[in-house]
Amino acid sequence: MKRILLFVATNFAVLLVISIVFKLLGLEGLLQANGVYLDYGSVLVYAAVIGFSGSLISLFLSKTMAKRAMGVQLIESPATPYERWLVETVARLAQEAGVAMPEVGVFESPQPNAFATGWNRNAALVAVSTGLTQQMTRDEVEAVLGHEISHVANGDMVTLTLIQGVVNTFVVFLSTVIGHVVDRVVFKTEQGHGPAYFIVSIVAQILLSILATMIVMGFSRYREFRADAGGARLAGREKMIGALRALQRQYQPQDLPAGEFAAFGISGNIGEGLKALFMSHPPLERRIAALQGAGR
Repeated sequence: MKRILLFVATNFAVLLVISIVFKLLGLEGLLQANGVYLDYGSVLVYAAVIGFSGSLISLFLSKTMAKRAMGVQLIESPATPYERWLVETVARLAQEAGVAMPEVGVFESPQPNAFATGWNRNAALVAVSTGLTQQMTRDEVEAVLGHEISHVANGDMVTLTLIQGVVNTFVVFLSTVIGHVVDRVVFKTEQGHGPAYFIVSIVAQILLSILATMIVMGFSRYREFRADAGGARLAGREKMIGALRALQRQYQPQDLPAGEFAAFGISGNIGEGLKALFMSHPPLERRIAALQGAGR
């Protein structure tokens, strides 16, 4: 509920800021003098519907999509001692974190990785790769599971969806306004919309989407540090550091598909320079350093 209220407040706040900026700079009068009349409230509602539709649909279908895309096999009745340990460990960590028992699954991949997804913290899925179970010790796997349970407990799936929805909303809102203004002021279209509106709106949407992605990925990197700290609390700091070091030794890029699954994976990708702004995870060495610094 707090996240919903924050989202609504943010939308109203940004609309208010835009209106104030337009008035202070005299843009509203300039636009009206050129025949540009916009109902900003209506445009914002339209943008919110467009901006949130995809994010919310993706959130509610996230477990189904994950199972199909990754070939996740749920452990409903543990068939081996290791599967039994896996399920019992997730149950214990979930209880300690104060969330309902997630579904537990395994997916085929030679690389060690894991991810959590689900539309709320009490209806989640935690899945690990076969590479993770084969190449990491139980202490390291426990830490990885603690990291993923922390994502669930922190509500990261919902929060990231809301943030994505908010930035999508304002990408659509601003690109619509920019296209309308250019069409009216520069190309002097008097009725309806001319070709300039559609061309300028699309170009503005592409450029603004690049900036929006940087904002979303910045939050994604921040919540990785939080999930690492949560994993350290649940499983132990040394175990969490050991798990990240094991990933550092064994990690290969492109283990998980881009998008939501990569964003909620344990390892992430490595980027430098401008590319780093578009990465969902901070470098593993920075995550290790953060945990080491927290223990001093």
